[in-house]
Amino acid sequence: MTQSVVIQVGQCGNQIGCCFWDLALREHAAVNQKGIYDEALSSFFRNVDARVVGDGGSISKGKISSLKARAVLIDMEEGVVNEILQGPLRDVFDSKQLITNVSGSGNNWAVGHKVFGSAYQEQILEKLRKSAEHCDCLQCFFIIHSMGGGTGSGLGTFLLKVLEDEFPEVYRFVTSVYPSSEDDVITSPYNSILAMKELSEHADCVLPIDNQSLFDIISKIDLMVNSGKLGAAVKPRSLVTASAEALRKRHKKPFDAMNNIVANVLLSLTSSARFEGSLNMDLNEISMNLVPFPQLHYLVSSLTPLYTLADVNIPPRRLDQMFSDAFSKDHQLIRANPRHSLYLACALMVRGDVQISDLRRNIERLKPSLQFVSWNQEGWKTSLCSVPPVGHSHSLLALANNTCVKPTFLELRERFTRLYKKKAHLHHYRQTGRHKRWTFQGQRFGNDVVPLQVGDA
Repeated sequence: MTQSVVIQVGQCGNQIGCCFWDLALREHAAVNQKGIYDEALSSFFRNVDARVVGDGGSISKGKISSLKARAVLIDMEEGVVNEILQGPLRDVFDSKQLITNVSGSGNNWAVGHKVFGSAYQEQILEKLRKSAEHCDCLQCFFIIHSMGGGTGSGLGTFLLKVLEDEFPEVYRFVTSVYPSSEDDVITSPYNSILAMKELSEHADCVLPIDNQSLFDIISKIDLMVNSGKLGAAVKPRSLVTASAEALRKRHKKPFDAMNNIVANVLLSLTSSARFEGSLNMDLNEISMNLVPFPQLHYLVSSLTPLYTLADVNIPPRRLDQMFSDAFSKDHQLIRANPRHSLYLACALMVRGDVQISDLRRNIERLKPSLQFVSWNQEGWKTSLCSVPPVGHSHSLLALANNTCVKPTFLELRERFTRLYKKKAHLHHYRQTGRHKRWTFQGQRFGNDVVPLQVGDA
């Protein structure tokens, strides 16, 4: 059994990570009711004897003593991490695996990447090595961060180069939350463009998530619940959208439901590595099958169902609808319509009581409406995990290497260009520090010269 380490960077990364660990614990508790530390739990958790002074002795088998998440929490502001440590998950995180500061990165990629990256490089390496030492077979690092802020974009992408140098054989999967066009961080286009260069060069797979798409999805579900059409039919404990009651209260924290969707993507992505199934898919198979060229590793994700219907018996029509929904624009986690674009490859990761025949039937049904590149007409990768998410009888995560990501990136470039042509806010990136000066190095991108990297003067 392989293990993975989750690295949560910045406010957004830590909030999503908190949702992920909460849902992961609930998912394993539903399956592992005897409280035995098994291989499924070992993929993301350590079993620690709390009576041992210091690091605590790891218990490889037997009863669960004290679970510790295989996680490194990094934020240059203390607020979110302190909130996690005071919340119900405080005992899950090892206090020695946290890195915080008080000043923050000021929504500046260069501060996160250059200043804090250099200042905290040794501490970060120490935490990563310690996490790796606790793994028998470390397979993957999952980095969760946002693209718009300073710490998430700057320090988050700095980590990728550190991981590539220190652990070249370990996969680097990145979940990147892209800012919406109405983002309140004015410098987010600068931060996102600068971060994307690092993602393209140093990540193995990137799952871009659009904030606006998440908001649109939650708004639609909220509208359906409040309209009364589905109010009585939504289960009270769906892992995706929390509860119907919470939806009606508009969530105490506005991003909880959005973060839950991203956390569920990661749970489904790793389900085959944690649980048994008739057709398991390892994480290395995702990179091997969906990334034909090294830098074409941006995978569009879609999740279905996004809410849970009350009836447990799933007729074939509804099961087929789940597959159709996965390819509709309303279920994509970026604003795109994959049916109108070109597929390089596609992976379907199904959970629950679904047969291989159902999977094959739906692929044959959908194939004529999907356009694949000429050299990979049979570019499908499939997975069947027998354990469904809590509150669901079945679910589907679709990962597509599809050209529909282009409009999202073009829109981001346009927002960047509008700022850069006016030289707006560039002084924040040209500050003279004690040892370094950050300057934009112009590189031609289309018809415009845009800064794609920050270098020392």
